[in-house]
Amino acid sequence: MRPLEAAADEAASCARCALAAERTQVVYGVGDSHAELMLVGEGPGFHEDEQGEPFVGAAGKLLNRMLGEVGIERSDVYIANIVKCRPPGNRDPLPEEIEACTPWLMEQIESIDPKAIGTLGRFAGAFILDQPISITRIRGQRFTRDGRVVIPTLHPAAVLRGGEKQVDLLREDFRTMMQVLSEPRPSASPPPPPLPSADPEPDQLGLF
Repeated sequence: MRPLEAAADEAASCARCALAAERTQVVYGVGDSHAELMLVGEGPGFHEDEQGEPFVGAAGKLLNRMLGEVGIERSDVYIANIVKCRPPGNRDPLPEEIEACTPWLMEQIESIDPKAIGTLGRFAGAFILDQPISITRIRGQRFTRDGRVVIPTLHPAAVLRGGEKQVDLLREDFRTMMQVLSEPRPSASPPPPPLPSADPEPDQLGLF
């Protein structure tokens, strides 16, 4: 498998979907290419599009704080998004945009081969778990996918609007991620039954 740097170089000129026309740059991903923990969000926001790195705005500062509180450096994890270009107005990515970007994310996951994946927000959780979810019902729980533990949690941007109670929930979920990293890697298992049905969730991208 090729190095992530080579994949990032190719992604930088990607024109597989309409998002390429309005981006400043591709936001491929950042962090340790051999990380045990990978964090996956929805897509770049304004600051990410400007700087070329995921989670660098207000939500990124909260993310860094949560990592620090459980003793993990940002540089020790790998952070990526489902789509690599900013959707106009921070809207949800369209199905064809997700389809075009999926090979980039799948290559990242296969190359890094993390023990755990923390999904940030409903959209990312539903994508990685491959079914609709209610993030408020399943956040902090563990799901095994392809020999990896998936821990869905709230999106930091949504947490910033929710106050300290939401921060406490996010903190609790990051402690769960840290605990998973100290445990043996799970074996691959068949998909579990469907999760609780999805419910509406506020826009997550506005505070990226």
